[in-house]
This record gives sequence, C-alpha cells and structure tokens, in this order.
Amino acid sequence: MNVIKATKLNKTFKTRTKNEGKNKFLNFIKPSYKKVVAVNNINFEVEKGELLAFIGPNGAGKSTTIKILTGIMYPTSGNISVLGLNPASERKKLSYRIGSVFGQKSLLWFHLPAIDSFKLLCAIYEIDSSVFNKRIDELIEIFEIREYIYTPVRKLSLGERIRCELCASLIHKPEILFLDEPTIGLDIVVKHRIRELIIRLNKEEKTTVFLTSHDVDDIEKICKRTIVINHGNIVLDESVKKMKYQYLNKKIVNIRYNERINIPCIEGIAKIKEKDYSIKLEVDTDKIAVNKAMEKLLSCGDIADITIEEKPLEDIIKAIYTMKK
Repeated sequence: MNVIKATKLNKTFKTRTKNEGKNKFLNFIKPSYKKVVAVNNINFEVEKGELLAFIGPNGAGKSTTIKILTGIMYPTSGNISVLGLNPASERKKLSYRIGSVFGQKSLLWFHLPAIDSFKLLCAIYEIDSSVFNKRIDELIEIFEIREYIYTPVRKLSLGERIRCELCASLIHKPEILFLDEPTIGLDIVVKHRIRELIIRLNKEEKTTVFLTSHDVDDIEKICKRTIVINHGNIVLDESVKKMKYQYLNKKIVNIRYNERINIPCIEGIAKIKEKDYSIKLEVDTDKIAVNKAMEKLLSCGDIADITIEEKPLEDIIKAIYTMKK
C-alpha cells in the first residue's frame, strides 16, 4: 500500500537577477527575473512502513520536495498524494496524520520545559487528556527523557533536545514521520541511540520514515531504500543494500606513523595525500578487505594514530550522478 505517490512533480521559482555597474538603476525600475527549477518532473512512491532515505547535495531539491509533501509549498505542476490526501488543498487534514523533525524549525518552546510543549501540542491536535497521558508515558519511556522533561529546553543538550523533538512529533501517532538531519551535531553514542529509537518506532508502530541526511551511517543503519536527487532530478532509486555494494565500497584511512614511511604499491589502496609522517589513503573494499588492508599498513612501520572513515556523502552522490549520466 502506497502512502506517498508523486507523479511528474515539478517546482520552479522565479528569482530576481541583479544588474551591476551602469545598469544598476534597472534593478529598481525594470527588474529582471530568471526561472530556477528546484524539482524537475520526478516520480516516486513510498509504501506504508517503509524506511526511506531521500538524499542529495545542498540545493538538490530535497527540502523543496519535503515542503511539497507536507503541504507547506505548492507544486508548479504534477500530482501528489500523501495518505490519500492532496497536501496542497487538504493540508489541515494531513497535518493530523504526519509528524516532522526539521533542524531549522523546532516544535518545542525554547524557554518552557518540554512537558509544557507536549501539553500544548496535545491541545493543538485535539487529543483527549486520558489518551495523551498514556501516549506521553509511552514516549517518555521509549526515548528515556523522564529526568529532563521539566527542564527548560534552552538548558538541554543537543542530544536531549532532539529526543524531546522526536517525542513531540509523535504525540499524535503520525503515520508518516519526516526527519531532516535528525543526528546532525550529535556525538557517536547519542547518534547510535537516536537511530535505535527510530528503528524501534518503525518496528513497533509501523510508522513510515522519510529521512534526509548527509550522514552515511544514518542511511546505512536506519533505511532500507534510497532515493538520490540532484539538480531536481532523481538519479537513483534502489535498496540501501544494493547502493552499499555498488557505491559505498570506499573507505578513507588516515594514518600517522612515528617516522617517515614509503607505502609500497598495494592493490586496492590508493594514496590521496601525504605530509610529514601522516598519510591519507583510499581503500577499495571490493579489491581488498579492510582487515587485510590494515595488516599491510601496520606492517609498514610503527603507527602513532589511525582513523577509518566513510567517504563524504557528497562524493558518493557525485560518483552516482556521473555514472548515471
């Protein structure tokens, strides 16, 4: 069963261009405009209970698409259905059935304790007090926030605030949860916990999750399917497992030796940068396993420090876009 369906969806903006030099005065008396295509004739569907990553570089059209899906923005053309409703004409009905956590827009009142924001949202969503009390107890237990729901939001850490944001977005039991960079700025331990909570929520309540993120781990650990958008066009729509096999097979290794070392030519390991005792390498896991690569690098000399990272998501998307051209 599809809960989201977009067909030939388009969104264009008219932006004002700026004249320079002698023609500056034309900016006031005869302004000129140009058309910017933010979303270009895209088609996709999302099934009930699906964990979807909707990713792309900055300016790709992600936020515009989400705003259209939630009824904040109208499409220029095309058809869109979310839970059987038209977001443009039935936004109020839709708002009772979806939840969202956007980094740039908080659901919580900054100077109030989170519990007060929860009660206010209960009134906004017209939830019966007995239903609300039971629901909030469930969410407080799931997100483990009981100890700080009476603390003003401004005094919470980022990780604590994000947990409260998630709780606030779920008070009315939304069928679809839109998440925009839910783990940005969090430390590794808190990120891991937030991911676990999102997966648990999906499993227990069958909530559909529509996630945007620049964190490769968010995509790998949370989602089952990925849609990649670039310049308003969908360039990839497939399972995370397949995407990982095809595109997430490169690791970045930073090593600092205790002396200057000449790394021999090793198949599957490419040198990116070298400075003094530090070397940055790219490991192709299709050609050499990470543990084998580490064995060979460890045997080259005495290591002072080593880190292994994923390739930046922007580089992965660039590779996908280039291959799809």
